[in-house]
Amino acid sequence: MKYIMFEDFSGAAVPIIFPSRINFDEMREQMPYTTALSAGYITLTSEGVRCHGQSKSLQLEAGAQDAAIIQTKFEDAES
Repeated sequence: MKYIMFEDFSGAAVPIIFPSRINFDEMREQMPYTTALSAGYITLTSEGVRCHGQSKSLQLEAGAQDAAIIQTKFEDAES
């Protein structure tokens, strides 16, 4: 799976997770958020979420805090 971390209109980080067969730039075009913060690949392990890699087309890479942000989103459906 791939992901792009966006900044929403309130300044909060919002991850969008999508299938690997969709290109990063194609997903980016579909999103209304103006700022993409990071992008890469996501893997679920026995230890939790792992973010790695990069998007060459967006010139972004996985951020150090991305896994924690995504994990929090999964744990709190209201966030």
